[in-house]
Amino acid sequence: MAPIQPETEPNTPKSPRGIQDTTRPLLVYSRKKAPVQVQSSSSLIRPEVSKGNHYHSATSGEMAIYRANSRILQKAGVKLEDPVPQVFNGQEVEVWPRVTWKPIWRLTFSEIKSKLRGSCSISQRSTMALKGRNIFLEDLSLDGALAINSIDGAKVKVGGLIRNKGWSLESIDHKDSGIPEELRTRGFRINKIEQLEKTYSEAGEFNF
Repeated sequence: MAPIQPETEPNTPKSPRGIQDTTRPLLVYSRKKAPVQVQSSSSLIRPEVSKGNHYHSATSGEMAIYRANSRILQKAGVKLEDPVPQVFNGQEVEVWPRVTWKPIWRLTFSEIKSKLRGSCSISQRSTMALKGRNIFLEDLSLDGALAINSIDGAKVKVGGLIRNKGWSLESIDHKDSGIPEELRTRGFRINKIEQLEKTYSEAGEFNF
């Protein structure tokens, strides 16, 4: 699958010809996958929606976030495995690596590229959560779950092979009233089997 191309709103000012402006906030989406309103209750889920159409559900909305973040990293040079189709609440969705970060980690595409060094790769089953301003990925090969928390004064380099059992997505029945409403609306629960997690609460430079 070819990397998705950034798109901007029609009235967005264009950069001079031949110059790529990497200081503006990055927009990575396709018209087919543009953000849509989602339903907030399991009672509104419509599993009968035909394949290929938007479900407007919490399930598809969450997966769209993972997809967008994964494609941003892919555009920046990170090697990602292709997503796999899974069915939650009768809805077939693409499951990408579950990649999240706080806005403080990056706001623009140039900031993302400045925090990626060497050859980095993330497997499809992986989960990565970055919570800190100065977290750098350097020759990272992730196959599992990774969570980094750091204060602004901590500069953290994360690299090498990180492999563990990770977190799995378990499909649940949205009609089962014994399951909390928020999980039934989501369509799955996350089983945190194994992860590598580190918190840096002091200033300094660290290699992880």
